[in-house]
Amino acid sequence: MTIADNLAAVRGSIDAAARAAGRPAVTLVAVSKTFPADDVRQAILAGQRVFGENRVQEAAGKFPALRQEFPDLELHLIGPLQSNKAREAVALFDVIHTVDRDKIAATLAAEMAAQGRRPKLLVQVNTGEEAQKAGIAPREALAFVERCRDVHGLAIAGLMCIPPVGDNPAPHFALLDELADRAGLGWRSMGMSGDYEMAVRHGATHVRVGSAIFGHRDYGAA
Repeated sequence: MTIADNLAAVRGSIDAAARAAGRPAVTLVAVSKTFPADDVRQAILAGQRVFGENRVQEAAGKFPALRQEFPDLELHLIGPLQSNKAREAVALFDVIHTVDRDKIAATLAAEMAAQGRRPKLLVQVNTGEEAQKAGIAPREALAFVERCRDVHGLAIAGLMCIPPVGDNPAPHFALLDELADRAGLGWRSMGMSGDYEMAVRHGATHVRVGSAIFGHRDYGAA
């Protein structure tokens, strides 16, 4: 199976899940972390335009040249963001999924004002309250969204989550959907290669799919 074949199969599954749930179209974020630009180009030539990367440095080495060739690409940061990478992230990414603390919100606000560039922002919610994982606790999420708006002057587009490995993801997706509703937010970024169809059924507007498109990752080469 080629990347184009995999991409077509994933798109078909997403569309079928959305139709079955009576939901509008869902945006596929093709997660290209650890994969070379040539693999990304294959997906682009198959019609994909929205990509996700975990690390600012890796994306900076891969996407500027691709964007010169394909100016309509949309790039999402889906990994944790450190304050010292905020300037580069604001310059490079169109969407940042991982706003999760006041320090990064303030830093992003300053960089967006300085650069005159305003990527869309999502708040990452740690739905499993895992100590080792980034994201804000569910009980604090609504207040944090309000602070992003009122204190930091940021427009928040939606919420994002990564359920704990081994958990049934459905309750986590349902929780994120509920929190987004309560916050009046439209975007729900949830679901990966193993559970994106379930995420669509629970209200996902964006699913982040990597290995089902590009194949297994060699993290040792990343």
